[in-house]
Amino acid sequence: MFKKGSKVYGIIKGVCPKCHNESMYKNPNPYAVTQLFEMHERCSHCNTKYKIEPSFFYGSMYVSYGVGIAFAVAAFVISYLFLNSTLTTAFIVIVATMIVLYPIIIRLSRNIWINLFMSYDKNLDKTNKA
Repeated sequence: MFKKGSKVYGIIKGVCPKCHNESMYKNPNPYAVTQLFEMHERCSHCNTKYKIEPSFFYGSMYVSYGVGIAFAVAAFVISYLFLNSTLTTAFIVIVATMIVLYPIIIRLSRNIWINLFMSYDKNLDKTNKA
């Protein structure tokens, strides 16, 4: 499931969706906030263009909403149901979680979005190894 060649691997690692050999981002660390949105134009391994069209990653905003809701619900369940906190404390935990995980949510959303439109091509590894 998390092996090279799976969608989950490409999404979690933030690598090229076609060859899984290179990070799409100039700085793979999402907490380098000044470089959060900086991506390579193309993959140096398979020459895949990441920005398929102008404003391509605007669609990831919709994915970001869903991913953010998932993290917020998880924070609520953990704080309110498992740790028996008050609603006010649970709300504060949700806000803090969203602030702390904002860079990860952004990157994860972009990774999901591009992987909706591109798939891993195992033939790219075979042709480039020879």
